[in-house]
Amino acid sequence: MLIYRFFGATVADTANIYPKARVWAPWNLVLGEHSCLANDVNIYNQAKVQLLNHALISQGAHICTGTHDYESVQFNLIARPILIGRHVWVASEAFIGPGVTINQGAVVGARAVVFKDLEEWTVYSGNPAKKIKKRAKEDSWKEE
Repeated sequence: MLIYRFFGATVADTANIYPKARVWAPWNLVLGEHSCLANDVNIYNQAKVQLLNHALISQGAHICTGTHDYESVQFNLIARPILIGRHVWVASEAFIGPGVTINQGAVVGARAVVFKDLEEWTVYSGNPAKKIKKRAKEDSWKEE
């Protein structure tokens, strides 16, 4: 974690970044308590990416804050921050696009593609990601 902090990331002491995770701009990364980036996660963060406490990004997921203005002859960069809420799980090989907020307790299924904000305590899957069902909130999970 020290190397990420050296390059400007804000990383909680209990956060975990696996060795094969890739972060394009560490200075645009904020990881809360007990948050995790698994191996082969790709954080392409021209804008801020923030994971709140207990957020988990599984292997091979791609978190991308940037796109381009296809109406512009220069394809100007458009960068918008991504917020991953508390107790969120982004499963293997999912894609989270620019400007998305994944609200507390949501689950993004494997290989899902997300371009819109997701409701709290809800499970999503597919391309584009669609609501599958509500998720039960455990009483033991603290509001932090």
